[in-house]
Amino acid sequence: MNHLKGIHHVTAMTSSAEKNYTFFTYVLGMRLVKKTVNQDDIRTYHLFFADDKGSPGTDITFFDFPNVQKGKHGTNEISKTSFRVPSDEALTYWEKRFDRLQIAHTGIQEQFGKKTLAFSDFDDQHYQLISDSLNKGVAAGTPWQKGPIPLEYAITGLGPVFVRVDNYAFFKQILEEVLLFEEIASEDSFHLFEVGEGGNGAQVIVEHNTTAPHAIQGYGTVHHVAFRVDNRAVLDEWTERLNRFRLPNSGHVDRFYFESLYARVAPQILFEFATDGPGFTGDEPYETLGEKLALPPFLESKREEIEQIVRPIDTTRSTKIFEKEYE
Repeated sequence: MNHLKGIHHVTAMTSSAEKNYTFFTYVLGMRLVKKTVNQDDIRTYHLFFADDKGSPGTDITFFDFPNVQKGKHGTNEISKTSFRVPSDEALTYWEKRFDRLQIAHTGIQEQFGKKTLAFSDFDDQHYQLISDSLNKGVAAGTPWQKGPIPLEYAITGLGPVFVRVDNYAFFKQILEEVLLFEEIASEDSFHLFEVGEGGNGAQVIVEHNTTAPHAIQGYGTVHHVAFRVDNRAVLDEWTERLNRFRLPNSGHVDRFYFESLYARVAPQILFEFATDGPGFTGDEPYETLGEKLALPPFLESKREEIEQIVRPIDTTRSTKIFEKEYE
């Protein structure tokens, strides 16, 4: 069986596509590599922020569903998204930056032997930065070359995804027996699992929590997390495997930028399996990624209708010069 290669992307929900674009572009210095719509709900923007090249394993994406409720954090949710930075020194830079920009954060801490810095955004979406200083495993991506963050401190991809559950024994069984993860460490109520080459880009941290109220999904929470597979053939192998374990799933779904498979692996926990390609440069040149409203071919005939529904957001960056912000 071809093992999963690591994290592919995380998809979350926001109350404002405009605020979301500003936060990720100007505060976190991640590159918007695709501005499109939810393929199942064309009223909804779908923004993809990633590394300089839109590499798999580096992108977090956001829906801004109309009239969605505010989410509530609790148990049985994908609770926090990590972003990789090159070093412990980078975390010191980010701590000072968050202080200056008045971004809520915890200060630098340590978990499973690695330095981290947890923070949140305007929706109370939960994130952390994690240092790659001691990391071995899945390679990092390429920081946004023309963004505002000095390259030696910039975000290079996704780190461990946190999942909080009340039935840990069941979820551990799913991770190990079905998805072929391995538990490699534990601290208090947190359990570290990894897959494939391992390291920050291929880990899930599971928190066992039976006392928190059940999470309620909405803006400020994660919708799903996706894991990498090489290609359609491997994706089909995973469909067959899920079927053998009688785990309900979507079957093959063509998302144009990658091909997918979805499965509800635990209450309120949605996992996706996604191919590394074709990627984000097939319909836009590298230089202007994310600047136009990109639509997959099956929605192109509805462009005029879609452009009337979604309000325009100016995401032009190729004509701007971002000065590196060293403090």
